[in-house]
Parts: sequence; structure tokens; C-alpha cells
Amino acid sequence: MPPARRTSPGPQARPTGPQLTWDTVELAAVVLVTGPEELLAERTVERIVELARFRDPETDVDRVDAADYSPGALAVLTSPSLFAESSVVVVDGLERASDSLLADAAASVAAPLPDVVLVLRHAGGARGRALLDAARASGAPEVICETVRTDGDKVAFASAEIRRAGRRADAAALRALVDAVGSDLRELAAACTQLVADTTGLIGADAVERYHGGRVEASGFHVADAAVAGDAGHAVALLRHALATGLDPVPLVAALAARLRVLAKVAATRGRGASAARDLGLAPWQVDRAMRELRRWTPEALAGAIAAVAQADAEVKGEGRDPRYAVERAVLQVAAAARR
Repeated sequence: MPPARRTSPGPQARPTGPQLTWDTVELAAVVLVTGPEELLAERTVERIVELARFRDPETDVDRVDAADYSPGALAVLTSPSLFAESSVVVVDGLERASDSLLADAAASVAAPLPDVVLVLRHAGGARGRALLDAARASGAPEVICETVRTDGDKVAFASAEIRRAGRRADAAALRALVDAVGSDLRELAAACTQLVADTTGLIGADAVERYHGGRVEASGFHVADAAVAGDAGHAVALLRHALATGLDPVPLVAALAARLRVLAKVAATRGRGASAARDLGLAPWQVDRAMRELRRWTPEALAGAIAAVAQADAEVKGEGRDPRYAVERAVLQVAAAARR
């Protein structure tokens, strides 16, 4: 006789659309987990398994890897059990699935079973899109695990991690944490866990400094920030560290160009009111920061910096002999222009 089932925790209404995240998804016959961010995808699968085992502690969990799939295997795993056991079947790597796996998965989506939760993991690409569309059309919930790229998104991620643990961190601490360990989402999550475990009260920048003070990431955006601020020494130090740790000159120049484009866009709206700035397609904090930074920039200096970065862009993409020298020269020229 199967064990008694308990009521699943959490709200009964299931979020839909882009709001659905790894920590809000609920059980369904089919659950889609799409996007390239592995940490968020793993957390989604872990939550599904946890919810299924809360409902039925005897739930079996099976994983199917697209690379090792045998035709008909999915039908065996999702077929009704003689003992009415519940199961979660996780299919990994649908973006590289064989035709037989896609066909078997489509059959399971079309005829779901009451005691089976089928989790379809697709990291991106055109392969398997028809299956995803069919699952969406059937009403399957979808958790989209996009890569967390921008510093703002990383700060939001760290803040959510700390809040989920019942703690808070101030803005300076969150920024310092992202600067120190923000290049990898797993490492950022682990750093949040460490700070929560080893500190008390509001987490401040001093706590981050104690644990991670020697590990500030030298990303292209940090190099660009220092250059635009006119801090040539810090910008070059960050640049050389970034190059030494394997960062390519091309994205470094791209980061410089992106920062200068924001300055140029905001400069073009000065005197035209706040509504003009809102039409630029920039976040409010980007506009506010650019307005502050433009106090140290003349139109001539900004034009010269943009020209210097354009020259560096051409050189790092093949027109120059030494890409490293080209990007360092551009950083120095931008920093010098900012001080005028």
C-alpha cells in the first residue's frame, strides 16, 4: 500500500511567465527548465525533487542524459508502476537530444501520468524547440535560467541569497561582494552562505573585506569605471590583472566603449529635461551616474576618448600588432581625458 501523502508546501497558485523562478516553481506533470545558467537550473531540479518527496517520501528520482539515451528508455521510466509509486524523471541536455529522445519526450508530454513529474532541461539552441513549444502549449510551467551577467543582476542575486537566509546586507557590502567574487555565480552563492554563517546582524562592507578583501575581480567594467573616473593608476592595475588572469583585450575595449556611449547619450540630453533621459533606454541609476561623471568631462574630451577607444577597437581586432598595448594606451587616454 503506498504511503500517505502530505500536502505540498508553498502557495497553491503557480506563477506563470517570466516571474517564475527556481524558488517559486511548483509541481506539475511536466516542468521546463530552460537557459544556460547551470546553478539556477540545478536549484530548480532540486526544488522539484524536494516538493515531490514532501508529497510522497518514497518518490523515485531518475535522470536521463541525452548523450547516453537508448530509444524507449523514457517510456519505461514513466510507465505506470505496479505499486503506484511516484517518480521524478529529469531529462538533461535536450539541446543535444537524438530524434528518438525527442520523440519519446514528446509522447510523454502529450500523455502525462498522474504520479510522474517529467523535468525537461534545455540549455539553449534550436535543437528540441518543437518539444519545448509543445510543452508550453500544454500549460507546463517554465523556469528560465538566464546567465547572470551584469553587476546589477549579480548584486540583486546576492541580496536575494542573503535575504533568503533571513539576513540583510547593505548596498556597500553587496557591491564589494560582487567586486570580489562576482565572476562565478556558484562562488558568489557560496560567499553569501559564508557571510551569513560567520557574521551577525546587518552585513557591512567591513565583513566582506575581512573575508574577500584580496580578491577584487578585474573585469572589463571595473577597468572602464576606473578609467572614466580619471583614476589612471587604478585602471591600469586592474587592466594588467585582468590580462594576467586571461581576459581577452576585445571585451576590455568593448567595456570602455559601452561606458563612453552611455556618457555620450546622457550628455546629448542635458538641458532637455528628465523625460529625454528616460527615453534613452537606460536604467535610472545609469543616467544618474552618468550625470555625476559628466561634471569632469568636456565635450571635446569625451569626443577624444571615444576616438581613442575606436582606434583601440580596430587594433585589438587585427589592425595592430600588440592588442595589450593598444588597450592599455586607450585606458590611459580615457583616464587623462576625464581629468581635463
